[in-house]
Amino acid sequence: MKVGIIQQSCTASIAENRAKLAASIAELAKQGAQLVVLQELHDSLYFCQTEDTANFRYALPIPGEATEFYSKVAMDNHVVLVTSLFERRAAGLYHNTAVVFDTDGSIAGMQRKMHIPDDPAYYEKFYFTPGDLGFHPIQTSIGRLGVQVCWDQWYPEGARLMAMQGADLLIYPTAIGFESTDTPAEQQRQRDAWITIQRSHAIANGIPVVSVNRVGYEPDPSGATGGIQFWGSSFVAGQQGELLYQASQTEQETAVIDIDLQRTETVRQWWPFLRDRRIDAYDDLTRRFAD
Repeated sequence: MKVGIIQQSCTASIAENRAKLAASIAELAKQGAQLVVLQELHDSLYFCQTEDTANFRYALPIPGEATEFYSKVAMDNHVVLVTSLFERRAAGLYHNTAVVFDTDGSIAGMQRKMHIPDDPAYYEKFYFTPGDLGFHPIQTSIGRLGVQVCWDQWYPEGARLMAMQGADLLIYPTAIGFESTDTPAEQQRQRDAWITIQRSHAIANGIPVVSVNRVGYEPDPSGATGGIQFWGSSFVAGQQGELLYQASQTEQETAVIDIDLQRTETVRQWWPFLRDRRIDAYDDLTRRFAD
């Protein structure tokens, strides 16, 4: 499978962001991409740095105007497209939702972000209701995509459940960066941990991982923090966690990466983690804390 990724900085203009994405998607399709993955909340600035009801103006129904735009882009370029949208499900009910379009422009499926953070500059609980769709791969014309969103990428349970249901690869649209007051050493530890945990999902499940992060600096509108320097570093890891591609920490990038999905069978034969799981001993995983 040829996978295209788009790591870009965003502006306050939705039209400008979409135009830039559409141009990049078209270019990746010309380079042979069959699947294109976008970063988290790519239509706008990362508005969750503050708690402001005015930001709910970015929320749109699904289906609706946003899905019509990306449906046409997917169809025109004959690619499977993974997007990340602010969903208005009902009055007072909103989600951070990945929507997957098939090559004919139809909505193949969607995944609402399951784990919602609430940290300085990442006030997502103010905006998003936790997802209620469970962990189920999305069937497309090119394979079964185990799509989750950003904070979900830290949790091995979701990755495992996707793999157990036949996901061909794991996909994580992401928006994460450096906090300005952290030391350089702490910043490096955080970025390394972010990469390591996702590579571990590839290893533990024997399937590739695609993680696409935004890049560039976005100030905090409230001035309460120093803003976020999104650390880019989008990457694709193979079935043994090997890095097949890694983007810059600071620059916008597009790339097409060739992933050999046939290696999954061989790697799982070498490392039969699914065979050796002690499913009879894991009941406590459904508890908050095993006292």
